[in-house]
Amino acid sequence: MSVRDMSPFTPREFRDALGLFPTGVAVVTTLNAGGERLGVTVSSFASVSLDPPLISFGLAKSAHSFGDWLATAHFAVNVLAEEQEHLSSKFARPLSDKWSDLSPRHGLVIEAPLLEEALAWFECVKFAQYDGGDHLLILGRILSLARNPHEGKRPLVFFKSAYHRLGEAKR
Repeated sequence: MSVRDMSPFTPREFRDALGLFPTGVAVVTTLNAGGERLGVTVSSFASVSLDPPLISFGLAKSAHSFGDWLATAHFAVNVLAEEQEHLSSKFARPLSDKWSDLSPRHGLVIEAPLLEEALAWFECVKFAQYDGGDHLLILGRILSLARNPHEGKRPLVFFKSAYHRLGEAKR
């Protein structure tokens, strides 16, 4: 199939095609100006640069807390483990009490809440932000990172609009 053979597509077809690319799942957290904890589930988390150490994530402009995210200077990325599907779902719901029944700890460098039992945590300062259509692309410079010491944990994976578990690695 050549590029010339490609036909226009619907938003649903675009979303379904994107769903064929498996992603990890993370919850990005911060505190707003009033000290209220904020958190949002993202599957658009990615590494950008090793030097300087940069990551990125996409935030929907329709998010209820969008203004708070624009104003924040710091945030943390919590890479979820496969046992944390409930946290992914919880932080994906708008206008819900996302922090009920949770006792997050604070980062070593910034005050952003960190979710217990995540696979990894990245504490970041906002490096840049870019218009990305219906999303804002936020780049963060990593100030501190930590990995979960339990080596047997696996990441939460999202593929074709559903959560999946990784199989054994092939060597």
